[in-house]
Amino acid sequence: MTLKYPPDSDLRRLLRFEPDSGAIWMGDRRMVLMHTMALAALRQDLLSSIGPEHARRILTRMGYASGLCDAEYAKKMRPGESLKDSFLIGPQLHMLEGAARVTPVKLTFDIPAGQFYGEFRWDHSWEAYAHQQKFGVVVEAACWTLLGYASGYTSAFMGRLILFKETICAACGADHCHIVGRPIEQWPDGEAHRVYFGDDSLVEKMEILQLQVEALKSSLEPTVPVGRLVGASDAFRKAYTLMGKVAQTQVTVLLTGETGVGKERFSRALHELSARSAGPFVAVNCAALPSELIEAELFGVEKGAYTGAHASRSGRFERADGGTLLLDEVGELPLAAQAKLLRVLQEGEIERVGGETTRKIDVRLVAATNIDLEEAVRAGRFRRDLMYRLNVYPICIPSLRERRADIEPLAQSMLARFSALHHKRVAGFGERAMQALQQHDWPGNVRELENLVERGVILANQGGMIEVEHLFPNQPETAPTGLDAHGQLAQLPSAGDDELCARILESGRSLQEVEAQLLDFAVTRARGNLSEAARLLGLTRAQLAYRQKSHHAKADRADADRPHDLGGV
Repeated sequence: MTLKYPPDSDLRRLLRFEPDSGAIWMGDRRMVLMHTMALAALRQDLLSSIGPEHARRILTRMGYASGLCDAEYAKKMRPGESLKDSFLIGPQLHMLEGAARVTPVKLTFDIPAGQFYGEFRWDHSWEAYAHQQKFGVVVEAACWTLLGYASGYTSAFMGRLILFKETICAACGADHCHIVGRPIEQWPDGEAHRVYFGDDSLVEKMEILQLQVEALKSSLEPTVPVGRLVGASDAFRKAYTLMGKVAQTQVTVLLTGETGVGKERFSRALHELSARSAGPFVAVNCAALPSELIEAELFGVEKGAYTGAHASRSGRFERADGGTLLLDEVGELPLAAQAKLLRVLQEGEIERVGGETTRKIDVRLVAATNIDLEEAVRAGRFRRDLMYRLNVYPICIPSLRERRADIEPLAQSMLARFSALHHKRVAGFGERAMQALQQHDWPGNVRELENLVERGVILANQGGMIEVEHLFPNQPETAPTGLDAHGQLAQLPSAGDDELCARILESGRSLQEVEAQLLDFAVTRARGNLSEAARLLGLTRAQLAYRQKSHHAKADRADADRPHDLGGV
């Protein structure tokens, strides 16, 4: 019995082109178009540089990984279809991706029993063509990447390693390729082929060398992730290097940068790198305190200093004694508090509100602000002498827009933290989701990223991926470009368009009735203005008038043909 493919319109919808973003998508996986000659050049370089065995292993594993990805779609596409039709999604996707024309010859399998046997014919294999272009007609089969795909897809589908071998190859001079697949244990030489699906010894050697390089680098420079800081971009490393140089000193540090860039985390890292790391770290947000309570919060208060002061209590400076004090949003301090802060910096001592004695303190001060202190000085909102005292060692924390290379490692670090916090297992970020993160403008910087990742963890399915709709649920859906039934690029309808078409079909109305109703609706919305109605419909005024006239004429003819009650005449 000849095996026939089910319609592939659902699979063609998976393939989307986004010229504006420069991305091609197969579902939620990013794809790329490449010239076969470029792939042929890669094969040639691999064969000449590392030899046929290592080259075959690399290309087989590349195809194997691609087959595993497509198997994910096969398992969730076409619910309710037969198992055979679900399996045939793989060959259909392989054709859609330009690998070859795949014709099923024989296919039998029993997943619970782990039994599989399949034969397929390949016509126009890109890999056989590319190999022959570089090496001419060869003796051994050469479609390693395509075989890897077939093995990877079928293995994921069956839940065990299925080995496909090429019995006929166009690279050897045949007019087509022919492959046979069965469990690897059922091949007499199956164990000899298992090496093509295991870890590559060459890759292992390269990984060992890489570890040695990293070890040497770590001995020459400090490790970056300190105090939950994550980053490797140039902008981040510049700020981190400045922080590392000042950490062991007692100098006052001024951290500047936009809201949400992580100034408090930088100050905590500075504290951990300093000789004061065993002491307390105290942070206070100056903008969050009422102006009448700021002095009491910073410097402490004596009993009876004002109504409600029923007991003496220490301020933030005293609590930070021997450690580090962060004054966040220092630019929001009222002028009176600025004067007392200046005295603390100059004298190294404080005086509680309502107190008469001074207290020596040993505090490393870190100030942070997202405003321009120079501008605040010119506007009379900030003391110039205090600005000079704070601005001894400024460090500008870069915005997330300036360190896009850090977005993915930051997001992954946050994902691990929030997964543990919410007791949820999340597999990671979908490729479209990660691309959306990379392209976002980040007005809220790292704090905004943190909020989005936590939202994604909450909305994602248990064990699933964080997709773009979990991160940006209100993002408008753009009409994707994909392949129509003739293989041509075309605008694909969105899910909302499909629902609208389904409702129209279910209404039982004819196309003429729907068009007439739409024309009348546009005229009504335009309050009788035909030019405006035509613009709403994407027509000229003359086209709209012609269509209306045509519909009205048909309605008049239908009315004339309808039998009338003559009232007994």
